[in-house]
Amino acid sequence: MTDDLDRVMAVMQAAFDPAWGEAWTRRQVGDSLAFPHTHYLLIGPDGLPPRDDEPAAGFTLVRAAPGEEELLLIAVRPDHRGRGLGRKLLDRVFAEARGRGAERVFLEMRFNNPAARLYEAAGFAPIGRRKDYYRLPDGSKIDAITFACPIGADA
Repeated sequence: MTDDLDRVMAVMQAAFDPAWGEAWTRRQVGDSLAFPHTHYLLIGPDGLPPRDDEPAAGFTLVRAAPGEEELLLIAVRPDHRGRGLGRKLLDRVFAEARGRGAERVFLEMRFNNPAARLYEAAGFAPIGRRKDYYRLPDGSKIDAITFACPIGADA
C-alpha cells in the first residue's frame, strides 16, 4: 500500500493545479484509505493496472455506501491525458461499484471544472448545486456541482 500511496501522490502532485486547492494531502488520502469502505484504483499508461515497477498514469479514490458510491477523486497525469485513461478509470469504477451492489455513483466538483465533459460523456448528469461551496486559495468562492450516474442493471 505504501508504494501505491506514493504513486497516488505522484499523480496528485502532477495533475491538480494548485490554483484551485483541490489536491489532497498524503495524510488525507492515507486516512481515507484506512476505512474499509474506501477504495482506490491505479491505471498505467497502457490503460491496465501498472506493473510493480511502473509509475501510475492515473488513479481514483471511491467511497462505498449501501447501494451507492461516491467518486472522491480522479486524476490523470497531464502527460497522459487525451488517451482515454480517465474514461477507462470511470468504467472500472462503475464495474467495481456494481460488484459491490451500487446502483448509482455520485461526485461533486467545482462549477468550472473542465472534467465535466468526461463525466457527462460517461453518463453523469448534474443533480444539484451548492452555492459558494469551495473557498479558493485567493479567498474567493465558487459553486459546487453534484452529479449522479445510474450504473445498475437498468442503466
